[in-house]
Amino acid sequence: MTDLPTPPAPGRRVVARAPGRVNLVGEHTDYNGGLCLPFALDLATTATVTTRADTRVRLLSSPPGASAPMVWEGDLADCRPGGVRGWAAYVAGVLWATAQDGQTVPGVNVAVTSTVPLGAGLSSSAALTVAVALALDALAGHTLDDDRRAVLVERCRRAEAEVAGAPTGGLDQQASLRGRAGHGVLLDFGAGTARPVPLAWEEDGLRLIVVDTRVSHALTDGGYATRRAECEAAAAALGVATLSSAAPEALAGLTDPVLRRRARHVVTEDARVREVVAGAAARGWRTVGAAMTASHASLRTDFEVSCAELDLGVQTALDAGALGARMTGGGFGGSFIALVPAPAVEGVRTAIDTAFAQAGHRAPDHHDGVPAPGAQLVSI
Repeated sequence: MTDLPTPPAPGRRVVARAPGRVNLVGEHTDYNGGLCLPFALDLATTATVTTRADTRVRLLSSPPGASAPMVWEGDLADCRPGGVRGWAAYVAGVLWATAQDGQTVPGVNVAVTSTVPLGAGLSSSAALTVAVALALDALAGHTLDDDRRAVLVERCRRAEAEVAGAPTGGLDQQASLRGRAGHGVLLDFGAGTARPVPLAWEEDGLRLIVVDTRVSHALTDGGYATRRAECEAAAAALGVATLSSAAPEALAGLTDPVLRRRARHVVTEDARVREVVAGAAARGWRTVGAAMTASHASLRTDFEVSCAELDLGVQTALDAGALGARMTGGGFGGSFIALVPAPAVEGVRTAIDTAFAQAGHRAPDHHDGVPAPGAQLVSI
């Protein structure tokens, strides 16, 4: 369906829901043309978008744990690169990217509620942008099929990168839009493909736990952009378009030790994604766990995006009986995950809480990592 030439009538309301995500394995490989295996969480953001008769934009957000709602008001003309700062830039970015795609954007009231914790590395920003983008798309009369999912992924990625200043590679938006209950999504950013992968650990008596260290994580802080720039420099030095296309034996030719470590992480991480996909298909959960743990070691040592709290949590989970554990998300804080036999879950969580208290860290928050459905319309 083509976009409407005039704005939807004032007072039309759409409610859309988009989940956060956990990345099981495949970190910092999306913008390097590689492989990732995320899944959608049952923690989600809901956006209620109501059209207005003018060009004003009013945003109201009630994030988890906030003592009072956050409010932003402006005009559609403000919704552009450099026009809005802070949390409102993510919504403004979606409005801007939607208009840039040629879709008519009316003035709107947007009310946001969420259960995705902020700064936890669980893609609260992607959940927000996807929920708003999906609602606007429904107002324009589009149906959410695979073609529209591809459009919305790119629209939300541009909103974050060009307006909010978070240079994401597309993993988070893909996971939020393409999630399926009981499945991960194998993303090949080199080939541009996505396919579901069954994740049946619960059928074999295991659970994936998610632990938020409560060390704030934000893609706009600068560390993420620095790693992207280092990867681009390494690819240029190797003469390849993206690091994921580099041959492992070629890495020895990188004379800069930092660039060599960054490249080694990307190349070996792609191999670990393949190991996890094969292990999940064979129900070989120890293989999956070993690859998860190796991924964390690579992120800690070669990519240098971990922190003391993440390292402590991962090691404590392993010592308490987890089959594997790793940080998840961009790093520099956020969350880690652990694959744990179901009878040992409470003991692992208690051990983590105890270790954090003894180290003087803030008490972490615990969540269940259950692969959930992706973004969907709630009502029109």
